Amino acid sequence: MNQTEKKSLPEENIRLLKLYADGDESVTEKLIELNMGLVTGLASRFRGRGTDFEDLVQIGSIGMLKAIRSFDAGRGCAFSTYAVPLIVGEIRKFLRDDGPVKVSRAQKRLGAQLLHEREVYVREHGREPHIDELASKVGVTPAEAAAAMESSSPIHSFSEVIAGDDMCLESVLPSSEDSLGKTTEYIALAESIRTLDPLWRQIVTLRYFKDYSQQQTADELGLSQVKVSREEKKIFEHLRRELG
Repeated sequence: MNQTEKKSLPEENIRLLKLYADGDESVTEKLIELNMGLVTGLASRFRGRGTDFEDLVQIGSIGMLKAIRSFDAGRGCAFSTYAVPLIVGEIRKFLRDDGPVKVSRAQKRLGAQLLHEREVYVREHGREPHIDELASKVGVTPAEAAAAMESSSPIHSFSEVIAGDDMCLESVLPSSEDSLGKTTEYIALAESIRTLDPLWRQIVTLRYFKDYSQQQTADELGLSQVKVSREEKKIFEHLRRELG
């Protein structure tokens, strides 16, 4: 095992990204190779959309390259957290604009308009609007509105384990329709949880995925309740920094 392999992924990312920031573009290929697991993991969420998996990985790699070129360590977030929305966005853009299933510009505009009207309606009425209510707002039929909303909706099928045997990305996603931006936030959260040290991952798993109380968590891990409480605060502070 060489010196590079001995380093953890975050440490090696930091080292190579610093070299890149200093003008050494020769590390670009190594950075992409080092983070290919993240690219393939995200690309796998878009299987079954009519595009070869290898093509999805290549498109995702473009997003990774953009992340490398634009990453600023001064933002205080992990590189993987920063890269996730760029990778997902690149794949989504390809599937929407260049993939085998075309979505017209007019339908995209209508979808965006409907999503805006939906947000306004929820704020004003405190509930989700019916599709016919949204359709009347923009002067289209319910069928046209449903088709446009469907073309603008994100993918919600995620089953990747992010910490422990019971902690999957799908368990932190909302069950209702959501925006792409919100979905990528959840992916970024999953990536940040993945980087936590073993004790912190155990605490998160027990407290928020198995619904243990602080005392039950303390008993399970052989800690005091006060220790669990303090560690939780540290976890929250860490995740806030990671997510910027």
